[in-house]
Amino acid sequence: MSLQIQHPYQRLFPALLILLLAVSVTSIAVGQWQLGWLVSLQSLTPWQDQLAPHVLAIVQQVRLPRTLLCLFVGALLAVCGALMQGLFRNPLADPGIIGVSGGASLGGALGLLLLSFGSINLAFHLSVPLFAFFGALLATLFVYRIGTTAMGTSVTVMLLAGIAISALSGAALGMINYVADNQTLRDIALWSMGSLTGASWGQIGLTGVAAVVLTVFAYCRAHQLNALLLGENEAAYLGIDIHRLKRLLIIATAAGMGISVSAAGLIGFIGLVVPHIGRLLAGPDHRMLIPLSAVLGALLLTLADIIARVIVAPAELPVGIITALMGAPFFIWLLIQQRQTMVH
Repeated sequence: MSLQIQHPYQRLFPALLILLLAVSVTSIAVGQWQLGWLVSLQSLTPWQDQLAPHVLAIVQQVRLPRTLLCLFVGALLAVCGALMQGLFRNPLADPGIIGVSGGASLGGALGLLLLSFGSINLAFHLSVPLFAFFGALLATLFVYRIGTTAMGTSVTVMLLAGIAISALSGAALGMINYVADNQTLRDIALWSMGSLTGASWGQIGLTGVAAVVLTVFAYCRAHQLNALLLGENEAAYLGIDIHRLKRLLIIATAAGMGISVSAAGLIGFIGLVVPHIGRLLAGPDHRMLIPLSAVLGALLLTLADIIARVIVAPAELPVGIITALMGAPFFIWLLIQQRQTMVH
């Protein structure tokens, strides 16, 4: 008789998918107009024609696009965080902490400013992600170049470089705010705090494709990321092209951050907290960590958006405030754990 040992991941992942579905239906149900679970479920079935027209309009034009955007942006941020932590081989590496989010935010704000001046003729859903992508890419390259030497990657230097990038981005963003008109200033202000209001189907299409492509890309690189955990020299001995892998990870992270920031603004701590929770639940194996991070990121951001909508109803808070309130204590705890590890 053979004894099969089942990994907790095999039961955890389906359970999280069911929980994600329940939270998504709840996200459709809650708001200024309380629709209820049954109505929300019916709106997603072929029997939706039996609902009142105004209820169907609320679901299809407001609630469903916003919920889908939560799912896709949360998955993007979490997978980007997992890739960044795999690249730097440190759980403290996060697109927000090392300045990548700041670079993407600055690039997107510059795109908004140029659009207001009529300097570029690209559609909004193409131009802003493009500027945010290049902003994130430049920030990532700068941090990586400064923090990496022949001896390896220095986390301390990396974090200091991230602080410098964030400071420069903040200063440049202040200059953009100074010259922007009232409407652009309002857009940038809401955008910098993280907001999922006004989600459009065009944004969902771009963000959804990006989330799927990035997750598949990261999963296909899982074995290489696992080898990189052993060290760059060890991974090179295993036949992995380290420099090519790093370039791919940098470009993929910059693209994911650029698209997510352009769609929902600056939302912090998802990329830090979610991969670490994934490691606590399923271990460091990226074959399990990548899909688990995508689901957990979508789940956490959707929960944060629900809280942002109901905590001060009928008004709502920017979702970035909620994720910061949820993630900052976890980050402090993580720093304490790292400190205790260094002491011992």
